[in-house]
Amino acid sequence: MKRIIMAGAVLLAVMMLCTGCAAQKELPKQAEVGFYLDTVITLTAYVEDRQVLKDALEECGRYERMLSRTVEGSDVWRINHANGAPVEVSDDTMRILQCAKEISEKSGGAFDVTIAPVSTMWNFTREPHELPDAEAIARAAELVDYTRMQLDGNTVTLPEGMMIDLGGIAKGYIADQVKEYLKGRGVQYAILSFGGNIVAIGKEKPDGTPWKVGIQDIDKPTGEHMLVSLNRGGSTVTSGIYERGFTLDGVRYHHLLSAETGWPVQNELASVTIFSESSMEGDALSTTAYVLGTEKGMELIESLEGIEAVFIARDRTVTYTSGAAAYMVE
Repeated sequence: MKRIIMAGAVLLAVMMLCTGCAAQKELPKQAEVGFYLDTVITLTAYVEDRQVLKDALEECGRYERMLSRTVEGSDVWRINHANGAPVEVSDDTMRILQCAKEISEKSGGAFDVTIAPVSTMWNFTREPHELPDAEAIARAAELVDYTRMQLDGNTVTLPEGMMIDLGGIAKGYIADQVKEYLKGRGVQYAILSFGGNIVAIGKEKPDGTPWKVGIQDIDKPTGEHMLVSLNRGGSTVTSGIYERGFTLDGVRYHHLLSAETGWPVQNELASVTIFSESSMEGDALSTTAYVLGTEKGMELIESLEGIEAVFIARDRTVTYTSGAAAYMVE
């Protein structure tokens, strides 16, 4: 029976069952589920000892305590409450910030982790739905500027009033680190679901069949795919306007915000899926490419080696980068 993992707001971390497979008989398929970073995380692997997966989930908790904007004492919390003073952070946090800065520079600021003054003003779950004050958003947007974030060794300095939010990149980094953790514990075959991020260990399953990842249908309930892609041991990340948001007076307000205006980006796109080796890069680039739109987003992704993308427009038009077809099943 064939089941497909979904890439979207909530992912179905299930795998194709194989029979008559010696490797699977020796290593049973096991799974553990947790909730971190406001996301359901499902780790599924062929392992003898299920404790390995439980330990990996504990790693997720450790990273959350380090990187969450809302956890008091985290690196991000300390940066945001330093009132302009330098803050020494972990190697992990600095690697994320360095990657974020590089993508910001390559995209002309389409991706910007200093978006927090704006992102904290939006509540996409409150009912009845309401928009934040336009003047307050405009004032907050003036505080969004990655070029003013100083990175020196392991020290971060952010001007007073500015804040960072790693929501567009941290899950990818954690997915990469958990993958390496499991590999270090001897895991050879696994599929790891972190919300819109999916990473695989092993180029295929123990029985030789490929890992398949469904790309969410933009017009259907969560879990129904529009396209199916292959994962050969790398990362598949999807960002879309259906993930977090609401519709008010015919306009879709979603979590993919413009660093320039502070408002949800309104363009032709509904989602972007990135295929890459690094889920951290894929995480940031899926947001970046969406913000840029199909034409400029395509230009950016085509300029990056080893990275491909699928753009799905609101009218269901699908556009592929030059090498993306190699990842597609249907």
